[in-house]
Amino acid sequence: MNTVFLNGQFMAASEAKISPMDRGFLFGDGIYEVIPSYHGRFVGFTPHISRLHAGLAALSIEHGMTEPAWRALCDKLLEANRPTLGDNLAVYIQVSRGTDSKRNHAFPTGVSPTIFAYAFAIAAAPIPDKAKATSYAVITGNDLRWQRCHIKSTSLLGNVLHYQQGVEQGAQEILLFDREGNLTEGAAVNVFIVKNGEIATPPLSHKLLPGITRLLLLQILRQHSQLNVIERDISYDEVVAADEIWLTSSSKEIAPVLQINGKPVGDGKVGDIWLKAQQLFSAHKYD
Repeated sequence: MNTVFLNGQFMAASEAKISPMDRGFLFGDGIYEVIPSYHGRFVGFTPHISRLHAGLAALSIEHGMTEPAWRALCDKLLEANRPTLGDNLAVYIQVSRGTDSKRNHAFPTGVSPTIFAYAFAIAAAPIPDKAKATSYAVITGNDLRWQRCHIKSTSLLGNVLHYQQGVEQGAQEILLFDREGNLTEGAAVNVFIVKNGEIATPPLSHKLLPGITRLLLLQILRQHSQLNVIERDISYDEVVAADEIWLTSSSKEIAPVLQINGKPVGDGKVGDIWLKAQQLFSAHKYD
């Protein structure tokens, strides 16, 4: 039986109970994070927790947790679950505003946040090998989500609907574009393109999530390579004409896209610059 954490206690997953009056259930009024670990080592733990705290502050949810407290909680979940789930685990953390006695859109007073966390098995870390890379086919679409996509809220219906749009068209992701025709992100990923040796990704704004893998990759490429990396607006035409397209997330790391809207990306093969980027990411992601 897997061990989970709920409101100050570690317990079997079957024992964890949350009220249906919890605002996370009623309104999606909460923040979440997913932090990957391999053989007991977390990737990007500090920036994940910093983003969690920023999201909670944006929602005015007071929680009283510090980074060391989160670290102790997550370490204990790894220790408790590695014997049954294996060495490659991610920890999911969710903090909702808490449970009130009535359903009311306004923030309640005098309630404590609901803090829940659990560990689950993930695949082994991606390796820098073209022949073993997991590649993706994507479609494109208009970004119809709300205007606070920088907050990692549990209110994910917009993302879910966009993701399903891709699934129904036989793709594994959808690349989204704003009203000006500029790339924002995917339903569950950040996006990079490569053209003539330049690596580009959209700048951070309220239109996209500040992904932790995105952050780490930018830092690593700038510190450990001579590759030309830039954050700028990227048009639809640039995306479909790119030499390489990458999806980045905590679970995928850097995933090459080989097909967009049914057509090949570049030469339709995993790119040389992706290989270099994944080599550097694999070597420095724990720095």
